[in-house]
Amino acid sequence: MRTCSQFSDKGWFQSMFVHEVEARKDAHSNLLSKSETSDLYKIQFHNVKPECLEAYNNLEAEVQHKLHLDQDYPCDVVGSWNTWYGDQDQAVHLWRYTGGYPALTECLTKLNNNKEYLHFRMERSKMLVSRRNQLLLEFSFWNEPTPRNGPNIYEMRSYKLKPGTMIEWGNHWARAIKHRQENNEAVGGFFSQIGDLYEVHHLWAYKDLQSREETRNSAWQKEGWDSSVYYTVPLIRSMESRIMIPTKSSPLQ
Repeated sequence: MRTCSQFSDKGWFQSMFVHEVEARKDAHSNLLSKSETSDLYKIQFHNVKPECLEAYNNLEAEVQHKLHLDQDYPCDVVGSWNTWYGDQDQAVHLWRYTGGYPALTECLTKLNNNKEYLHFRMERSKMLVSRRNQLLLEFSFWNEPTPRNGPNIYEMRSYKLKPGTMIEWGNHWARAIKHRQENNEAVGGFFSQIGDLYEVHHLWAYKDLQSREETRNSAWQKEGWDSSVYYTVPLIRSMESRIMIPTKSSPLQ
């Protein structure tokens, strides 16, 4: 039979290694997203046949323009890009649905009854190799993505986090984002709701690759940036960087 001291010693030993975390009282989507808006975002990744990329861009621009002019559709394109470094012959589109899930449902219902849009989808399908999408919410502490003049290059840094770490990630980045505002490089920060889960996308704008390097290096001179990196790196399972060029029709230039 074990003595009281043995149990006590075991408890003391385990306490050195076991970190007790207080249970959450709400979903991380409610704790981290902007409560003053009900916007929902959709990101699309389209891998295009190399010989079709120009025709694809022209077709997408035409459809996006028509949707912007039609007030019956509660959606707008935030930005459209072609990947420069990363997956080649790839198009990336970020959409905003003003009104959340009801707006998304309304938009999809109307588009599925729009013969012109159905024809567009048929023509587009001939140009694609593969496609995927995600539904996203916007971090409350990030900048609101608004149209900007160019020319700029954009970097999308995508992080796949360990399940259960999104709150911790948000807490650290709520402090870290202040170190990345000096050159107006922060465009938007999002986390997934449907699709690949526990994935974060940070969107940055730079004049060129050289300014990207200088801006990123300057962050290390700011007090607190190093600790933010130190504490968030262990939360990451994998990460990816895309350098993207905006299409001619993109509101983010």
